[in-house]
Amino acid sequence: MILIENTVDKVRETVKNWKAQGLSVGLVPTMGYLHEGHQSLIERAVQENDRVVVSIFVNPIQFAPNEDLETYPRDLEKDSILCNDTGADLIFHPQPEEMYPNGFSTQVVMNNLTAELCGKTRPTHFSGVCTVVSKLFNIVAPNRAYFGEKDAQQLAIIKRMVKDLNFDIEIVGCPIVRESDGLAKSSRNTYLNEQERKAALILSKSILLGKEMAANGERSSAMIIKAMTDLINTEPLAKIDYVSIVNAETIEPIDTLCGEVLTAIAVYIGKTRLIDNFMISV
Repeated sequence: MILIENTVDKVRETVKNWKAQGLSVGLVPTMGYLHEGHQSLIERAVQENDRVVVSIFVNPIQFAPNEDLETYPRDLEKDSILCNDTGADLIFHPQPEEMYPNGFSTQVVMNNLTAELCGKTRPTHFSGVCTVVSKLFNIVAPNRAYFGEKDAQQLAIIKRMVKDLNFDIEIVGCPIVRESDGLAKSSRNTYLNEQERKAALILSKSILLGKEMAANGERSSAMIIKAMTDLINTEPLAKIDYVSIVNAETIEPIDTLCGEVLTAIAVYIGKTRLIDNFMISV
């Protein structure tokens, strides 16, 4: 059965022993309630490393006071089975006081890349993400770390942080995993009732529309954004947070599709905020 550790010292000791044997280590940071999207990250990590650590930690400092920290779904037993069956070697499952002991007062704050998209409506979110990921990198010291492309802004931010702070870690982005009807896999999909679940398909439909427009030669960001917005607004249960087209590396808005382009959306279906995106190289 997979090893589960709750303390920083135990994880460091285990990884130190692996590295003394010349073994490579992959890290998959998660907040748990794992699904096929997380599983694809673990599978990739298992393929590319001798040992794999999966962190399962609902990180309190990336949630604003009005967000879903207390209700975020948790199921360590189910997660452990998935990790074990997929080939991971160790789960790091700390309590908040282990990661943020009394007197903790340091945060990693990034400028520029956090100003758009999710950073606009969740201004404290990415400092919480950067802080916890930095800590995980220092605790596990992996050779590679794996993140999903569904959180495209987060992936860009992590890559920038690794470059800026000289972490000796390869960041691997892995493709979005979708349900059979197109909805991007997310732990928050469990919040949706039957009616909302059907309504949520408007996200992937709008992504498909934008992707087709870009593939067919449309280069105006405004035209693609308008078409996607109009389609989302046909769904009564949908409320748009943003529909944006940005440079995929800098997360700066662009008027004309050129280079590596990220088209990203965030939409409330009822009370549940869902995100989706597509990337295109022009």
